[in-house]
Amino acid sequence: MPVKKEPSGRRSVQAEVEVPGTPEAVWQAIATGPGISSWFVPTEVETQVGGKAVSHFGPGSSMDSVATITAWEPPHRFSAQTTEGPGAVATEWIVEARGGGTCVVRVVHSWFASTDDWDDQFEGHTHGWAAFFRILRLYLMHFSGQRCASFQVMGVAPEPKAAAWDALVRPLGLAGVAVGGQVRTVSGSPPLQGVVERAGEPAWPEDLLLRLDAPAPGLAHLASFAMGGKVYLTIRCFLYGEQAPQTAASAEKAWQAWISQRFAAS
Repeated sequence: MPVKKEPSGRRSVQAEVEVPGTPEAVWQAIATGPGISSWFVPTEVETQVGGKAVSHFGPGSSMDSVATITAWEPPHRFSAQTTEGPGAVATEWIVEARGGGTCVVRVVHSWFASTDDWDDQFEGHTHGWAAFFRILRLYLMHFSGQRCASFQVMGVAPEPKAAAWDALVRPLGLAGVAVGGQVRTVSGSPPLQGVVERAGEPAWPEDLLLRLDAPAPGLAHLASFAMGGKVYLTIRCFLYGEQAPQTAASAEKAWQAWISQRFAAS
């Protein structure tokens, strides 16, 4: 969504999604460390006002996003504030019950600024949330409350993006797949088997979301984005069940070796 601008200087963007589940179940998914880690990035949350919420976007503390919780009203609302970006940025999470056993989850980023310098970046956040919200919906639909282990590997290729994407998915046997189709990666590549939940869209075809049967019940998201003349290719997997940590550790090694053979390191 576009940035909303107020006369006071406050600016905001928001994204929302309708998901299955009670407010209590949805709250566990969006307001606790284990829940958030099951569909987003590894996260720890101190569940109280004044507590810290730390999300790990990559190796090393420099890739951490650290926020302080400023409001805590389970199971409907919490907010946190970080100093990343243009000074203090507040993020509010809201859970609203709807009929038919669903809830709307809404995230609102707000900040004060006198220029448009950060508007494009925050508008970009809404596109990122759309991708993660698709994972959240599938998690709540099929795996809510289950133990999760996740990993991500990344490679870098030269532009154009379409060619880089083809170099990722074609060797896996995943080029040209369609929503609802049953797929599996080809021999010689790490195993993924399941059903296609999303296969991009005309404006952004380089996006693939699978609901997995193998190597374990779970979700796999393959995506790409171009920046600075390069294309960044990511494979992110969320595996569920009591054996998920062991399976994820083995799968991560296999995927890291596979992508390192074909693409430059990120």
